[in-house]
Amino acid sequence: MNWKTLNAPEQIAEILDNSFRQPQVIFKHSTRCSISSMAKNRLERSEQPENTEFYYLDLIAHRDISNKIATDFDVYHESPQVLLIRNGECTYSESHMGISMEELEEQIAN
Repeated sequence: MNWKTLNAPEQIAEILDNSFRQPQVIFKHSTRCSISSMAKNRLERSEQPENTEFYYLDLIAHRDISNKIATDFDVYHESPQVLLIRNGECTYSESHMGISMEELEEQIAN
């Protein structure tokens, strides 16, 4: 997995801009949650889809960024959570045990 660390609010504009060229995935991870760790491990054991950027957000350290994501993409905050951003909007969101690379790949292919 080739994570890009999401640690500055300005990166959300970059993700938004890049989403018009290729799908962008944001994984919101709680470092204090075992379910979040399991979801992260499941993603990391899978092969990353080509032409898709994956961002990792430590939401304990960057709650402000997590809140901005919820506002900017009009999604309810959950943890762990994966968001697929395409053409400037969140087209898919999943949380907890529903997070899987297989489902992400299917959503990316659509």
